[in-house]
Amino acid sequence: MKEAARRQMFDDAKTRAASAYNAAADFFDAAPLSFWDRIGRRTVERMSLNRDARVLDACCGAGASAIPAAEAVGAGGRVLGIDLAENLLQLARVKARRRGVLQAEFRLKDIETLDPSAEMFDAVICVFGIFFLPDMPAGVRCLWQVLRPRGQMAITTWGPRVFEPGSSAFWNAVRDERPELYKSFNPWDRIGDPDALAAMLLEADVQANEVVAEAGIQPLHSPDDFWTIVLGSGYRSTVEQLNPGARERVRKATLDSLSEQYVRSVETNVVFAIARKP
Repeated sequence: MKEAARRQMFDDAKTRAASAYNAAADFFDAAPLSFWDRIGRRTVERMSLNRDARVLDACCGAGASAIPAAEAVGAGGRVLGIDLAENLLQLARVKARRRGVLQAEFRLKDIETLDPSAEMFDAVICVFGIFFLPDMPAGVRCLWQVLRPRGQMAITTWGPRVFEPGSSAFWNAVRDERPELYKSFNPWDRIGDPDALAAMLLEADVQANEVVAEAGIQPLHSPDDFWTIVLGSGYRSTVEQLNPGARERVRKATLDSLSEQYVRSVETNVVFAIARKP
């Protein structure tokens, strides 16, 4: 029974994440969410990928890190991006075609189904994805097993105070409307600082070579930009659980709070980890 309950917990978490990001795909490439591409590219720059390398991008979303990785490895390399949100994968395919990045492939696939007997990679990337798994070390082990010796793995997660002060404004409005939904979807909080991320990797028997926190901000031209971020991110999961009237009240309360505080940016702090396989 314990294994069955664990399996159900995993499946529920995956379904919840896929549903949230399939819904968020309609806003994913909006200008206020340009941090996706910025942080994805920054992750790839930290890896120094070799030309002609074979790269796996797990939880690749709309290709924010997979496409820069494909550009880095060149036409002789290959990047496989996998995700559970088909709507995001379709965005990635379109962007890759437009940029002429033919060495990038995007496939609907679960991290847990990766098979080292079928394919191995010189590098593995996972940006803003590992925290969706209830058992994060198990997910890391799935990625580590398909990494070749002397290969490198990059894990990027949100740091502290992500999207503040907008996040607090949003969650306070949700609590006033639906208290049971308050902070129902902040899975990244579990590994939001370098020590926590390094400890999680060690639990998976992976020694990080470097774990670095990096501060960032996302400018807002108006408070409405933050609502676009809400609709194009994991917060969408909570929004989708509100009826139209409640959704509008939460939106208005959130934006009124940001207007009153004269908020013109939100924090996009991240933590990068790089591990190299012996």
